[in-house]
Amino acid sequence: MTINKNQRLTISALLIAIGILIPMFSPVRFMMEPVSFTLGSHVAIFIALFISPGVAVSVALGTAFGFFIGGFPIVIVLRALSHVVFALVGALILKKKPDILQSPVKAQIFSLGIGIIHGLCEVIVVAVFYFTGNMAGSFYSQGFVQSIILLVGLGSVVHSMIDFGISYIIWRGLIARRSSSLVKRD
Repeated sequence: MTINKNQRLTISALLIAIGILIPMFSPVRFMMEPVSFTLGSHVAIFIALFISPGVAVSVALGTAFGFFIGGFPIVIVLRALSHVVFALVGALILKKKPDILQSPVKAQIFSLGIGIIHGLCEVIVVAVFYFTGNMAGSFYSQGFVQSIILLVGLGSVVHSMIDFGISYIIWRGLIARRSSSLVKRD
């Protein structure tokens, strides 16, 4: 999909707004600091990632700022900021190999890879808080592996893949709609 600079800016702004609104108003969420899983909260970032590296980074930064102004705990804000990494990596991969999104199988493999990067970044952020003694007591009683590796890491991978799937369906629909609108009608 070819878009000009003005369209790119507009799309980025709209995706940032969506990315800020979803965590604030979604009825499907689970929050047990530092873990928060909100269905669809990564959709804007994934759609941005499908467009370009610049849009992906802009939307990831904008949504992280949204978590900050939304009053979320700092560990959750920093987890959101870590999304810049998977968004940039994913967008750069898709820039080199855009055909990944043409195949549902390749797209799922890509989703798993991005999900692992996503989960690893969030584990690093939360581990810093864990090892500096800035976590709730329940996380220490459950231990590092259960509370950080499994809950944050594996949970982030699964959450990422679910949101990728939602984004992929939306993206494929947008591409199909755009293609059909370009067909000359008599």
